[in-house]
Amino acid sequence: MTIPALFDAFRIHDDDGGYRSGIEQVSLDELASGEVVIKTAFSSINFKDALAGTGEGKILRRFPLVGGIDVAGHVVASTDPKFREGDAVLVTGCGLSETRDGGYSEYARLEAKWVIPLPAGLGLRESMILGTAGFTAALALYRMFDNRQVPELGPLAVTGATGGVGSLAVDIFSRAGFEVAAISGKADQHDYLRSIGASQVLGRDALATTRPMESARFGGGLDNVGGPMLSSLLAQTSPYGNVASAGLAASHDLDATVMPFIIRGVSLLGVASAGTAREIRETVWQHLASDWKPAHLDIICTREVPLARLPEVFPTMLGGGSLGRTLVTF
Repeated sequence: MTIPALFDAFRIHDDDGGYRSGIEQVSLDELASGEVVIKTAFSSINFKDALAGTGEGKILRRFPLVGGIDVAGHVVASTDPKFREGDAVLVTGCGLSETRDGGYSEYARLEAKWVIPLPAGLGLRESMILGTAGFTAALALYRMFDNRQVPELGPLAVTGATGGVGSLAVDIFSRAGFEVAAISGKADQHDYLRSIGASQVLGRDALATTRPMESARFGGGLDNVGGPMLSSLLAQTSPYGNVASAGLAASHDLDATVMPFIIRGVSLLGVASAGTAREIRETVWQHLASDWKPAHLDIICTREVPLARLPEVFPTMLGGGSLGRTLVTF
């Protein structure tokens, strides 16, 4: 396949002209080096992408860069023998839109060491409805299972449940055999949360306690917001349950005591999806294509936008108004 001399990309600058972003025509030679070039089919929009695209967060470590931490498509050129023209592949995280050009581009040049062949049982579109959000939720479950989490410990709580990571966690955890308690301040979205697998939907007041210990209510869970809600979840987790921390939508602070850890043996697990080792990355994607594959991807994908409409989505996401996942189409 012939790669055009110029193609569209969403590029971010920070220089004497200020912080700015938008669609530009770029060439392949302007992109970061890599062994694999793909024709992009889909990407997605994550909270991190909104921070980078608007400058509200210090995400990029060099400029200019193409935004987008997720990308999926077909190989059009490769100097690595493991990949051939026509192969369906994906990349999430791994420095995209941080230290190297990301997925908001009609063509993307990628490092072969991070390129994942699309697993059987998963389509390219499905892989980007999942994207970093689904990978993060599944990685949290992988870590919990690795630390002996079982359904018998009780339901798994999911905070920020209407967001991308939260929505996919509800579905994935349910698929894996757990009861799921979705925690959300959006009373109008309770039906949505039940439709994607939540066995109960609770308001934020369920995690409003400030006491160091409460009656055990949850077997563990995934926290996407940080701050007091994470502290409260730890205080209500069953003995030897696991709480995975994956986000800071509300706060990066954690004002807690050691009591849940030394009295109940609760474990707090960090989930850092961007730098996950390839071996674990491949294993998690295999789960996402099979036994953990969400059953409600078409419900969770609440919006599809072309590349040119990216800036419309960022303010809503940063303002906490997004629901589920937004797919970027090419």
